[in-house]
Amino acid sequence: MENTEHSGHVHYDAEASKIGMWLFIFTELLLFGGLFIVYSVYRYMNPEAFHLAGEELNRTIGAVNTLILLVSSMTIAMSTSTLQMKKKGATLGLIAVTLILAIAFLVNKYFEWGVKFSHGIWPGSEHMLNEFSQGEILFFGLYFVMTGLHALHIIIGMIIIIFAAVRVNNGRVNENRAALLENAGLYWHLVDLIWIFLFPLFYLIH
Repeated sequence: MENTEHSGHVHYDAEASKIGMWLFIFTELLLFGGLFIVYSVYRYMNPEAFHLAGEELNRTIGAVNTLILLVSSMTIAMSTSTLQMKKKGATLGLIAVTLILAIAFLVNKYFEWGVKFSHGIWPGSEHMLNEFSQGEILFFGLYFVMTGLHALHIIIGMIIIIFAAVRVNNGRVNENRAALLENAGLYWHLVDLIWIFLFPLFYLIH
């Protein structure tokens, strides 16, 4: 009788955590959705300036980071499948690959931002204020805010995934209690989805 009640309690917690994660994802989509609308309005008002500013971005790095996140979404999804198949080692291996890819994304972003900073391009810099039009300043302001916010979500996602990995390793997350890893995967797919919109907006649509 006690085991039945305990199992029910675990099931209830798992469902509640999933609902909580979906609600959180919804609020995140509202946040970025608002930023996408702001971007669209400013692009409509400053088409030429946004075109010129967009030429300053490195499409190759943007494309590589897109590929990195797509692969990482696949590996985190596969980790959930291997957990259900009771393959703990494979699950931890796939999680490790996901984290390595996340680090690769951040390293690429660090160097990309570093190039911009070395050229005097950052919000409020004298170079931008003196040499760039108002539209170009708006473009780079949105670029740094939106890609920076996305990078923050990458870091948060890595923390969640690491937390899930620790619990997979000690057996607290397993085929019968997979909600934490599933939620980590959901959050990571959100991070991927946001980048799928950011990449064409900043790097491709000129």
